[in-house]
Amino acid sequence: MQSTTVRLNLEAHAILQELAAEEHESLSAILQKALDDYRRRVFLRKVGEAYATLRSDSSVWKEELSERESWDSTIEDGLDEDE
Repeated sequence: MQSTTVRLNLEAHAILQELAAEEHESLSAILQKALDDYRRRVFLRKVGEAYATLRSDSSVWKEELSERESWDSTIEDGLDEDE
């Protein structure tokens, strides 16, 4: 696995050390988890912003709702839940 060096301030390093000790994981594993979590939060924020933009245009929002209704009809596709 390739790696690189990242400079952290002392406070961030101390937090990483504390979390690594509590979780019995390496500093890089904790940092990776933090980055993954941050990436998800950024993605969800952008999704929320996109929906807010969509809802701000009433004609486009009506199209969205209409499309959702069309897709809802596929729920009853004749398949049994057990299959």
